[in-house]
Amino acid sequence: MSKGPSPRSPRSGPGVTLDAFTDRYAQRTHGMTASEIRALFAVASRPEVVSLAGGMPNLSALPLDAVGKLVGDLVQGSGAQALQYGSGQGDPHLRELICTVMALEGIEASPEDVVVTVGSQQALDLVTRVFCDPGDVVLAEAPSYVGALGTFAAYQADVVHVAMDEHGLVPAALREAIAAVKASGRRAKFLYTVPNFHNPAGVSMAEERRDEVLEICSSAGLLVLEDNPYGLLGFDAPPTRAIRARGGEDDVLYLGSFSKTFAPGLRVGWVLAPHAVREKLVLAAEAAVLCPPQLNQMIVAEYLSTQDWQGQVSAFRGMYRERRDAMLDELPRQMPAGTTWTHPTGGFYVWVTLPGDLDAKVLLPRAVTARVAFVPGTAFFADDNGRSNLRLSYCFPEPERIREGVRRLGGVLAEEVELRATFGSAGSTRPNRPHSEAPAPDMN
Repeated sequence: MSKGPSPRSPRSGPGVTLDAFTDRYAQRTHGMTASEIRALFAVASRPEVVSLAGGMPNLSALPLDAVGKLVGDLVQGSGAQALQYGSGQGDPHLRELICTVMALEGIEASPEDVVVTVGSQQALDLVTRVFCDPGDVVLAEAPSYVGALGTFAAYQADVVHVAMDEHGLVPAALREAIAAVKASGRRAKFLYTVPNFHNPAGVSMAEERRDEVLEICSSAGLLVLEDNPYGLLGFDAPPTRAIRARGGEDDVLYLGSFSKTFAPGLRVGWVLAPHAVREKLVLAAEAAVLCPPQLNQMIVAEYLSTQDWQGQVSAFRGMYRERRDAMLDELPRQMPAGTTWTHPTGGFYVWVTLPGDLDAKVLLPRAVTARVAFVPGTAFFADDNGRSNLRLSYCFPEPERIREGVRRLGGVLAEEVELRATFGSAGSTRPNRPHSEAPAPDMN
């Protein structure tokens, strides 16, 4: 006897949804949307496409032979522990070593207040879950990290953007945002900031602003969520003292990661939190994953204990500096007049502002046809701003591939400007800025 269609089978037709579970999902799933960056992966990974889109660390400088031996010796000598369940808070030895890493940015911390997470992305999730009810407000820089925006949306938090310039988050704009949220009768739970080599803007928060931002938030009873995956990847100077190092023990939650300084595939990050908050984060982490992978934690701990990891970070800095220089050298040669961009002193990204009314999202399919990929600026805003912006990543391609990608992108933009001029919609005639300047991100 034949059976009718399963109630779980997708159906189609007039008035019929393709997802039979639509009316069963929790309300919070309405805020879950695909990242514009992840949506690009299938196209950007084609060998003929120069991808200036994704922020994948380049592991070519990592001594894989030494890492492979380290992993083999670890499993052979301590496999019974490495392959077992571990603590929900994370491996105690690794937490001690994490404190020595944070000390490079002036942070004095106890391992007891460190929670190891499955990448810093899980730390973002845990903090948002612990602090945000639906309708709560999160203050975040404009633009802001796309992964953080996705997390805030998933927990139904409303994002209020705070303006940035070439020196990072603007304190006056922060005061205004806090006042506006309060006047609306809502409550802001924390400020989310990437102070070093910002993703996507490529700028860093000025030294004097860090103290001011901390004072503003402390006075307003607002936590600071300091996300710092790039802090050790500066090209020209030692690491800047973290906001958490400026007396904010009870006001700052600090997020760190080994994805940019060691290996992203291990998915090891952490959050440093006030003692009481730490307990809530551990409980939330245990509910989600029980415990972070013990093997991965022990690999990172062994790497930090036995390898010249600071020398390796220095090698990464040199590699990324060379790639940054290739991009900044090529941009003024290829971009149409009126285009501006930031001048990062570390990290992975350059933030570009297009001339006139050019729309990066509209231009993306044309760029992909020309075999170059970027991320449209709209991915980094919660309010659909950023249409005149795009993010270029220089971390992964070889320098000559970066130059070729910028040339291809320049050709797409030049063609669009020419078309608009021909049909009476010319782009801006603002003069191009030399690459030695660091123009402010266009906040629209």
